[in-house]
Amino acid sequence: MAQLGTEETIGTEASEPAESALSRLGSAASGLSSEEAQRRLAQFGPNAVRTHKANGWLVLGRQLRSPILILLFVTAGISLFLGDATNSVVIAVILVVSVGLGFSNEFRAERAAEALHSRVTHRAVVVRDGTPREVNVTELVPGDVVHLGLGSIVPADVRLLTSKDLLCDESILTGESQPVNKSPEPSQPGAALGDLTSCVLMGTVIQSGSCTGVVVTTGGRAEFGRIALGLGERQPQTEFQLGLKRFSFLLLQVAVALTTLIFIANLLLNRPLIESLLFSLAIAVGITPQLLPAVVSTSLATGTRQLAQRKVLVKRLVCIEDLGDMDTLVTDKTGTLTEGRITYTGALPVGPTATEADIFRLGLLATEADYSTPTTAAGQNPLDAALWESPEAAGFNGGRQRRVDLLPFDHQRRMTSVLVEEPGAPRTIITKGAPEQVLALCPDVSEQAQTLLEEQFAAGSRVVAVATRPAPGLQTVEPSDEHDLQLAGFLIFLDRPKANAAESLERLASLGISVKIATGDNPRVAEKVCADLGLDSGGTLTGSQIDELSDTALAAAARTASIFARVSPEQKARLIRLLRQEGRAVGFLGDGVNDALALHQADVGISVDSATDVAKDAADIVLLAKDLGVLAEGVMEGRRIFANTIKYVLMGTSSNFGNMFSAATASVALSFLPMLPGQILLNNLLYDSGQLAIPGDRVDKEQLYAPSHWNIGFIRRFMVLFGPISSLFDFATFALMLFAFHAVPGEFRAGWFIESIATQTLIIFAIRTRRVPFLRSRPSAGLLAASLGVVALGIFLPLSPLAAFLGFDPLPVPFFIALLAMIVVYLVLVELAKQWFFSRAAQLPPGVRRRGKSHHIHRRAARFSLPVPLPVSVPRIRNAPRPRRVRRPARGV
Repeated sequence: MAQLGTEETIGTEASEPAESALSRLGSAASGLSSEEAQRRLAQFGPNAVRTHKANGWLVLGRQLRSPILILLFVTAGISLFLGDATNSVVIAVILVVSVGLGFSNEFRAERAAEALHSRVTHRAVVVRDGTPREVNVTELVPGDVVHLGLGSIVPADVRLLTSKDLLCDESILTGESQPVNKSPEPSQPGAALGDLTSCVLMGTVIQSGSCTGVVVTTGGRAEFGRIALGLGERQPQTEFQLGLKRFSFLLLQVAVALTTLIFIANLLLNRPLIESLLFSLAIAVGITPQLLPAVVSTSLATGTRQLAQRKVLVKRLVCIEDLGDMDTLVTDKTGTLTEGRITYTGALPVGPTATEADIFRLGLLATEADYSTPTTAAGQNPLDAALWESPEAAGFNGGRQRRVDLLPFDHQRRMTSVLVEEPGAPRTIITKGAPEQVLALCPDVSEQAQTLLEEQFAAGSRVVAVATRPAPGLQTVEPSDEHDLQLAGFLIFLDRPKANAAESLERLASLGISVKIATGDNPRVAEKVCADLGLDSGGTLTGSQIDELSDTALAAAARTASIFARVSPEQKARLIRLLRQEGRAVGFLGDGVNDALALHQADVGISVDSATDVAKDAADIVLLAKDLGVLAEGVMEGRRIFANTIKYVLMGTSSNFGNMFSAATASVALSFLPMLPGQILLNNLLYDSGQLAIPGDRVDKEQLYAPSHWNIGFIRRFMVLFGPISSLFDFATFALMLFAFHAVPGEFRAGWFIESIATQTLIIFAIRTRRVPFLRSRPSAGLLAASLGVVALGIFLPLSPLAAFLGFDPLPVPFFIALLAMIVVYLVLVELAKQWFFSRAAQLPPGVRRRGKSHHIHRRAARFSLPVPLPVSVPRIRNAPRPRRVRRPARGV
């Protein structure tokens, strides 16, 4: 075999004949040998652009990335150098413990994500040693010959060798939403990326047809790989994560403004520079929710374990939040609303001489199975499989008939045609398919036939029409030969509704999820099934009606319509895209080859463990049981994670903001600092540590029965109300310490430290629920123990042997009696304010969700991933021109 060089690029091979490309790549139509493939894998490295290996150093880097944190470390070092050893050591220890807590929790979540990702494999059909076989996409090498079909993601940059009716969606690379025709004919030399018609490119999707091709470039040398590597390893962010980012930026702005004012005020009061700087920075750290990434990561990791127990496998952790955000589910009918076990029930002849046995025999002849062999495999078509599995098929003898040619089923024609011959008879075309399409090719259809068809549709039966015509002398069958057919009769199939489907639909409706059906079946059949299950119909659109509507008109119609019948894979994907543009968070549930395009388009692609490989490959979430009830459990888990994370955010706004505002005010009003920098950080560390139990907390049912959308306006209003309430009781504590107990600085700081840690920790029991806490909503045992433990430790420290080292003085006993009374009044006031707030403060409607091109590239790149670090360098292609990039607006992304 020829030696493969490093000069090959998809641009150079696109303009060469297919045979030349094979030769230059040292390959052949029979593919590579296993030994050669292994050698090339060692030479060129894996076909990967991502690693899902948990990297502790990257996690630690994220923990230390805060400029305020770095500045605090530096300032503490300067303070130590200038002689303030105690305060500096306390600050350094507290910061190390805080970073360590965040690191351990986030790294544990990353390890969970690694294990999750490693359970999912993505496969490609490749010819090795002259035999087609499946391998992981990461094992492909230049020179491999691959087979690709409808819905497949192209696994590398591939030069076409053969193709049939091939269209490719290249929007992820070029931004062009219209599919591109592809064929093996050489492209023009120097063609732009979007004009390489003889190639299919890594990361793009086969929209129709099939092909074989030879792999030219893999991994980071492919055009998609180069772009994905340029975006870095950062995972695509969900709407929830983007909302957290905006919220953190808001707090950072507040922290910077507050810190600057405090620092200037303390300098004007002639306080020491280092002390003023440390105090200001401690305020900044105190107001920012340092452990928010750890809380989110822990919530997601906990969620994956809970979902796995509920038979829901999540490919990427961030998909859990998308699942909870879902408010529209588009699903197929077969296997979700119905049992998915299609059975043949009989044949209805319409011709004067035809019999049921004749119609059944014609139906068997028109399947794509090779009935000349003893063992018949009907492939992936469930209707054909039902025919061959029926008792009547046992008496079929395929030895007398010879199939001359086959025109397979496709989603545009919706029919299969075969050209057969048998001794003593002319060749005949047999066409079998959707009744609407087949009857349109029959010039004479009796009224009786139409009546029979309508009766079967009304009964909810699935119907396949069978028609024939003599074709003497015909050698091959093409779509143009499907004309002037004579209707022979109908094959009748039944797929019964699931026993629990009605209950599952009611449950999804109670979760605020609008369910829409997209099926290739007849609209009357779909309507009958939905009516039997009690699914309210908002109207039906057929594929032909969809084609007649503009995007604007279809988007408006899709808002209310609940059944989309006789739709093609492209029409399903178009519906998903338009629903998403309307601001809906759309999930799509499908398990067939024809569902792959829609799965790619959805916010959340959902498939099942028994689905075709192409569908599972395209999905973000795999259900281990094809049951809408299982999906409802997954949605509730996603919303539970959202609700628990929001608890932490709301506490950060109500207590952190209020306490830091109080500290800022007191630092200006008092002749001494109300709390030392180390005490502020210790307070924040204790508080945050207690909140790490939030991910395992219980969530009220009403928080699960609505889509969980991020709303920064709601959080801002919450902060404006509850922050001042927290400050009000801080000021009451100040007054108590100064005027009732005449406290010195050490006593003042001890008293406020205890009051602060008690109020901001115990408020979680009010904020975690909209109900009356404890009476109507009980917290989890873990959260209760953690919160009470933190309060106990906060009270103990100012009384412990460490008190003097931490800068605290002993407190009189009457203080604790007054403190208890203030805490009770504080919690009652918070509860009253909460009831008023939630009765009047309506959440803002969520904005339109728009995902940028980089999000789609990250999502697509996740399939080209390994559980090990990628090589630092791979062989690069030298002295070869890259194809020119296409500069087009990203309309289809």
